[in-house]
Amino acid sequence: MTVRPFLPYADRRLHMAAEPVEVVTETVRMIWDDMVDTMEAMPGVGLAAPQIGIMLRLAVVDASDKRGQAVLMANPSVLHASVQIRKHEEASPNLPGVSAFVDRPRAVTVRFLNDAGVWAERDFVGLWATSVQHQIDHLNGKLFVDHLSPLRRKMLVAKSLKGARG
Repeated sequence: MTVRPFLPYADRRLHMAAEPVEVVTETVRMIWDDMVDTMEAMPGVGLAAPQIGIMLRLAVVDASDKRGQAVLMANPSVLHASVQIRKHEEASPNLPGVSAFVDRPRAVTVRFLNDAGVWAERDFVGLWATSVQHQIDHLNGKLFVDHLSPLRRKMLVAKSLKGARG
């Protein structure tokens, strides 16, 4: 089990788009394994590779009740999103100690390279959909606070940094 450290919010890599994955290799599978271990240690319901300093379009999501149901994704993209919106409280280990409610589509259809290296499509609803969209944001260099007003974002970032300094 390898639990990787999280980048701090100020790290420029968190604010940059990650590089596409050309092919699913053994190295990619090992990164996914570390990502699942890291997500479980948080504990959380999703993780994107840039959060741990790996600038590849890789994400893992597990919003199941019993856990152990992680969906491993390379190059995920939303094909369809519901018009119905779901408000959910989101947070990030890259910005510890703060959270905010974010509005996102309640359901999405996502296309991605799966762990077999084959393109797949899957529907996600509720917390699964929120987590997938949150991870795709990370792959595009966005964090949940980027969905907030500039003032609210500034306040949360300051609060997180103040808490990190103790």
